[in-house]
Amino acid sequence: MSEHHHSRRTPTPGRARKRAIREQAARAGVTYSVAARHLESLGLRPGETLATYGRTIYPTGGDSHRQLLVERRERRSFEDRVADSRRAAALPSGRARHLVDRFPPGRGRAGSGVGTLYHGEGREELLAMLYLVVAAESPGLLPDVGDLVWIAELGEDTALDTACAEVDREARRLLDREPVLLWSIIERAVVTAERGPDWPVREEATRLAAFLRATMTPRVGPGGEPYVAELPISGVRQILDALLIVADDGHAPGTRVRLLHPSNDTGTATIVGAHWGPSGPPVGYLVWVDGAKAPLAAGADELVVLAGQESVPR
Repeated sequence: MSEHHHSRRTPTPGRARKRAIREQAARAGVTYSVAARHLESLGLRPGETLATYGRTIYPTGGDSHRQLLVERRERRSFEDRVADSRRAAALPSGRARHLVDRFPPGRGRAGSGVGTLYHGEGREELLAMLYLVVAAESPGLLPDVGDLVWIAELGEDTALDTACAEVDREARRLLDREPVLLWSIIERAVVTAERGPDWPVREEATRLAAFLRATMTPRVGPGGEPYVAELPISGVRQILDALLIVADDGHAPGTRVRLLHPSNDTGTATIVGAHWGPSGPPVGYLVWVDGAKAPLAAGADELVVLAGQESVPR
């Protein structure tokens, strides 16, 4: 069974517009024609949609290497997909490696001011440690191991995503905590896992503990000043944002948008993060306006997704 989930669901502009009108009508309690006039009043251009609708998982951007990696992954044989699914079913480190491969690093469009995306040394280790925290703090969210093993044989990412949905969402929620607090929570969870009864998890925890100690050990910078390396929180946050969007819709980091009420001449920007509620798609986004020095928060209804954003593997 093929797993081209986002190519199957990539909407045509006309269909996306009709869906947007229907949803706007339902939400506002007005007729279809009134909702259509409202959306038209926003000045949507052909192919554009409000960020409250639709889905962008792998945005079309200026990073051709990332696009090549995405397309190559989509062309895997069934045997390769099953092998990857088996790895993705193994918490914590197997799923962590799967997600790092599935959402490779990239860069923002030239001239946008956005640097690296989905990036940072130690992304796999941080993801694995987040899963250890979830296991320690919320063990009831963990899916049954036998179920994961059975689902993995389907060779479909989305089937495993469904089984791991609560764990993945909780892992993303952890990244909204203050970094200092997150460090201490992670350290405590790793120590707990090292002392646990599950030998494979204990072995992984020992490896992660060594990584954490190395990361927290002060180093000396070029200027002779001591510093402590940072965990790749932004890159991992973007990976989990994109993952959750697969199931809940929304627009992944790297998606190009424009602000309905721009503070600059063009109002064009790049999504660099998502804000999540207890359930459902993102309630807002962190966007980097072209030429800006820092990102800003915007509601989903304040952004318009530019046309042709979803990159469809060929």
